[in-house]
Amino acid sequence: MEPPTLRKAGSKQEEAFGVQPRRVADLGTVPSLWRSNSSLRKVRRSQNLFGNSEKQESLSSWIPENIKKKECMYFVESSKLSDAGKVVCECGYTRQQHLEEATRPHTWQGKDWDPKKHVQEMPTDAFGDIVFTGLGQKVGKYVRLSQDTPPSVIYHLMTQYWGLDVPNLLISVTGGAKDFNMKPRLKSVFRRGLVKVAQTTGAWIITGGSHTGVMKQVGEAVRDFTLSSSHNEGEVVTVGVATWGTVHNREDLIHPSGGFPAEYVMDEEGQGHLTCLDSNHSHFILVDDGTHGRYGVEIPLRTRLEKFISEQTKERGGVAIKIPIVCVVLEGGPGTLHTIYNAITNGTPCVVVEGSGRVADVIAQVAGLPISEVTISRIQQKLSVFFQEVFETLTESRIAEWTKKIQDIVRRRQLLTIFREGKDGQQDVDVAILQALLKASRSHDHFGHENWDHQLKLAVAWNRVDIARSEIFTDERQWKPSELHPVMTAALISNKPEFVKLFLENGVRLKELVTWDTLLYLYQNLDPSCLFHSKLQKVLADEPERPVCVPPAPRVQMHHVAQVLRELLGDFTQPLYPRPRTGDRPRLLLPVPNIKLNVQGVSLRSLYKRSPGHVAFTMDPVRDLLIWAIIQNRRELAEIIWAQSQDCIAAALACSKILKELSKEEEDTDSLEEMLALADEYEHRAIGVFTECHRKDEDRAQKLLTRVSEAWGKTTCLQLALEAKDMKFVSHGGVQAFLTKVWWGQLCVDNGLWRVIVCMLAFPLLYTGLISFRERRLQAGPGLPRVRAFFNAPVVIFHLNILSYFAFLCLFAYVLMVDFQPTPSCCEYLIYFWLFSLVCEELRQLFYDPDEFGLMKMALLYFSDFWNKLDIGAILLFIAGLTCRLIPALLYPGRIILSLDFIMFCLRLMHIFTISKTLGPKIIIVKRMMKDVFFFLFLLAVWVVSFGVAKQAILIHNESRVDWIFRGVVYQSYLTIFGQMPAYIDGVNFSLDQCSPNGTDPYKPKCPESDAVRHEPAFPEWLTVILLCLYLLFTNILLLNLLIAMFNYTFQQVQEHTDQIWKFQRHDLIEEYQGRPPAPPPFILLSHLHLFIKRVVLKIPARRRKQLKSKLEKNEEAALLSWEIYLKESYLQNQQYQQKQRPEQKIQDIGNKVSTMVDLLEMESLKQRLASLEEQVAQTSRALHWVMKALRDGGFGSEEGIPAPAPQKASEGQDLEPDGRQEEEDVGDTHHVNARHLLYPNSHVTRFPVPNEKVPWERSGASVRNQLQRRGRTHRPAELPRGLRGSGRAPSEPHGPHRTAWTWKPRLLWTQPHAAACDHPVEAQPGWSHLQEKHKENARSAGRKALPLGTLGLARGLPGTRRDTAPEAEAGPP
Repeated sequence: MEPPTLRKAGSKQEEAFGVQPRRVADLGTVPSLWRSNSSLRKVRRSQNLFGNSEKQESLSSWIPENIKKKECMYFVESSKLSDAGKVVCECGYTRQQHLEEATRPHTWQGKDWDPKKHVQEMPTDAFGDIVFTGLGQKVGKYVRLSQDTPPSVIYHLMTQYWGLDVPNLLISVTGGAKDFNMKPRLKSVFRRGLVKVAQTTGAWIITGGSHTGVMKQVGEAVRDFTLSSSHNEGEVVTVGVATWGTVHNREDLIHPSGGFPAEYVMDEEGQGHLTCLDSNHSHFILVDDGTHGRYGVEIPLRTRLEKFISEQTKERGGVAIKIPIVCVVLEGGPGTLHTIYNAITNGTPCVVVEGSGRVADVIAQVAGLPISEVTISRIQQKLSVFFQEVFETLTESRIAEWTKKIQDIVRRRQLLTIFREGKDGQQDVDVAILQALLKASRSHDHFGHENWDHQLKLAVAWNRVDIARSEIFTDERQWKPSELHPVMTAALISNKPEFVKLFLENGVRLKELVTWDTLLYLYQNLDPSCLFHSKLQKVLADEPERPVCVPPAPRVQMHHVAQVLRELLGDFTQPLYPRPRTGDRPRLLLPVPNIKLNVQGVSLRSLYKRSPGHVAFTMDPVRDLLIWAIIQNRRELAEIIWAQSQDCIAAALACSKILKELSKEEEDTDSLEEMLALADEYEHRAIGVFTECHRKDEDRAQKLLTRVSEAWGKTTCLQLALEAKDMKFVSHGGVQAFLTKVWWGQLCVDNGLWRVIVCMLAFPLLYTGLISFRERRLQAGPGLPRVRAFFNAPVVIFHLNILSYFAFLCLFAYVLMVDFQPTPSCCEYLIYFWLFSLVCEELRQLFYDPDEFGLMKMALLYFSDFWNKLDIGAILLFIAGLTCRLIPALLYPGRIILSLDFIMFCLRLMHIFTISKTLGPKIIIVKRMMKDVFFFLFLLAVWVVSFGVAKQAILIHNESRVDWIFRGVVYQSYLTIFGQMPAYIDGVNFSLDQCSPNGTDPYKPKCPESDAVRHEPAFPEWLTVILLCLYLLFTNILLLNLLIAMFNYTFQQVQEHTDQIWKFQRHDLIEEYQGRPPAPPPFILLSHLHLFIKRVVLKIPARRRKQLKSKLEKNEEAALLSWEIYLKESYLQNQQYQQKQRPEQKIQDIGNKVSTMVDLLEMESLKQRLASLEEQVAQTSRALHWVMKALRDGGFGSEEGIPAPAPQKASEGQDLEPDGRQEEEDVGDTHHVNARHLLYPNSHVTRFPVPNEKVPWERSGASVRNQLQRRGRTHRPAELPRGLRGSGRAPSEPHGPHRTAWTWKPRLLWTQPHAAACDHPVEAQPGWSHLQEKHKENARSAGRKALPLGTLGLARGLPGTRRDTAPEAEAGPP
């Protein structure tokens, strides 16, 4: 950090330790977003709470062994006094603050104090947790360490012991340490942007850590974010690297065994020239060099630490990249300028915030100028504006040094980004930071495919699709789809739908992306928090162990996934991924932990290598990706993938089914609601596409309903909708039209029901044409096919069975009431035969398996229907009654059982009436209300039992008869609700004649407590009356009205969806009678006999009716799916159009257009273009004037006719060079970057700063040639000085045209020892003669030969720079 007072930052930057970059893997097995990383971090920290004491013990033992502090071992009295007026050592500490060894007579007695000799390292005594007193319970981490501590040790401490996640980005914030004023809007933009980029990318923010200046601004930004964010959002890691000797109240942090926590008091009023730590930072690294009050000690260590972290590799979302670093600059003084200079020298991109003041504004003002215009005078003028307070104290040499540093900074403008709030389209600091990193990455010397790939990986890792669109996917680079496959996979795993959409727009095809290996890799990297992951782990736990002889394979296989998916989709589907056969090699070619998208090592690209004999692609890659996204409840990602799907209606219905099944097991309420909402959304999509299809062609739309989809387990859209209970889809008009067509069979749907009943009773009427058929051959054909088609129609079968069932009930009632003899009569035998036919029909339904599901599955499906359970119960009860009836002693109990059984057979009629549009919904309401009654009875039983027991205990003494106890407790209490008051409750109707005193009469209740003498009741009448009133109040008024309200709610709820529910349940009845034999019971036995012969004797397998499930030919199916895709695109376009027509969207679009226009009008390039246009117009005017003058000299026209050229107006952008000229000058200037640099090449020795304009001399080429000829040299280009070659050749020379004038600038003021000097004198600049000696001394210290200021130094390999319009060519060797 920079000291509060203006100081010279002359400390040299130390080199980082030679530690090889190492790979840092993610904490979790699944690469994920920063939010999921933060949640993993929270889980890890919560787990650490249980072993907090163990953690502290390990930290207390590890830190003293590996981290040291520095102590002064030799007290040398300083000439300066402390702030308190005490005598201090040269190190700044008082005698009392030294160790005893330092104050004793020493072998160094009389010697000068030397920090290298007199400061020693010893185990640190300040580390642990830090809590700021009075500022809440936020706990941070801190450590005091030596300035010579290796960065690897610090990094290990931060990641392993402090529990920090490896960063995706390192943001080093530097600037003024004194408090400064920022514009409120700029402050808000800076705070918001800095925290946004840190939170979204998972970055570490590194500052000076003190509660002043820019560090305070960063801390307040983090504080505001913490207060406004939720617990789900990740914490912002803010690391403060400060000097231990400048921290106020640092004595509170000294705990030899570790402070857990150490309480720190912020005392800004009494801090003096020291500084307090900022309470909003989360971690502190306090650098110690053994001194007190000296600022800047932490700079070298901070530089090394940042460089070390930037060399580490972070894997995130399948992308492995080196951790990038960026420097953000606000305000600042000379120390900040030195920090920027070091950062630029090391290749670190810098973002300078214009408007923050001082150095930041100076650099921002000159950043866009050509190097030649960054002069001392301009810098001096800028310093006078931004450094008004200290400008008078700046010496000429200091200004020259600053100018040289600024020139070197501006020269590498590819690493410099100026953030201008509201200008150049910049709105947020986070965008500027990320653009700076991409710009720096693009400017590498070996810029090519790997560099573009690195930029794309950065954008994916940070989830900044806006930057990827504007900076990466441009005309400069044409991406091949195969090059985007690895990052596409990484974007899928990291749940970055915007990137997936971007890659699809740039040519990625999902069918080429998804291979077996890629799909397996995706499932092995599922989000651990999703429910599907836990279900998959259960399947893996049940998997038997592999034999030793079998080669190892990845833990997760696709048949495991298929097993879980079949549980979600239903057993009616076939497995989506087959189980591998014995001997098949594992699908995955590479071990999963090594599959990472990395520039070095194994990469995701290996997944796309095709091996011989390996079926790389799956059946339907889009389906596979859609399922993978749906099971993780990723809405945006699934929406993008579904738009690419082929069988889109079946896909949407399958997604709805999967989500509804997952929601049944989801415990998190928020996730459950999201799943149900997403399931409803996909149902609406299926409805939308089917509506488009039904409008175009009803027949083809109905084919889509019954088409067997191979991709979705050989099921149909209709079956998926029914299993998912998608009532809205099933109640669609097109689906209902299809069901109606199935219901009527081959009959026309416009036939009246009365015609059908009449023809049922008198089938010869079929020959009269009373019934119309859909097919002409039946309408005009012979009678037998017409009769067969009529009686095979489900509507006819249904009504025949109704007539048969009514006949059965009438006969059953007649037998029970009239003809129940000890010996069964003929009518009773007929009932037995009739019931036998019903039993055979139920058995047929149980064993009917056209899809070959198996007996167990068919049994589960059969008993899952309530009406089938009722049928089985009625049949079993009939058998029980029949058994009792055939035993003479149990004849009467048998009749009772059969009477009860008759009730169950009557209840079966409710299922028949569900086909009615009027009665069907009412039956549904009754079924729903039955559930309400059961809940109500539980509440009612509490009051009935409580009142009944209390009443019985008060009135009756020791009743021993169980039946009368039940009557008194339950029966009488229940009847009281309906107005039948119990006797003797109030003593009014007390009579001993109506009761049994001793309870011996079985037909009379026992008498209540009474006075035998007075014959009056002895129980407290007032108490029983009060109990009765309270009981009636709660039961009659409260509970009964509650039941009515529940019934009303159920009625309203069902009534709103009556039509949907009825249409949905209508399918079950239609499907049942569509596959039922045409003959009604008991004649159905003939059909059963026929089926028995076909299935058992002839072994003919069962077949499903083609009307509900049909398999199409490949050509027909392909044409149908293409038609569906076309209409799906139409549906999506309509949805987008409707979205755009919404008022909110229109307002947003207008706002975006206005913002774009404002940005275009405020662009600096527009001003530069106008300036360039004015200059071109002026040149054209001068050229026309010259042409007219030439014509006048040739005798054309008169002198008076020549118009005078108009004076050129000064352009507002005159100080800015046009883009082309600036680039041209910068290109030429790059030849002398090393010669102009403030440091000697490959050395840390600083040259004397001599700006360019201090040696401005120009010579003509003719004068140089004349001098060379006078020295006896021939005029050849090879003998010219290197700064003149390539631009002054003779016309006969093959390398270029002859130039008449030579102009150059000397770029090299000092050379290598072997370089030669030209002796052409230059006029010395006044005021610079006193710089000669220091310049020579600096050059000698670096082992170089110094040229006098004012002479031209021409070094080997450094060409000169042309100032005319001719292009410069670099000369060859001398």
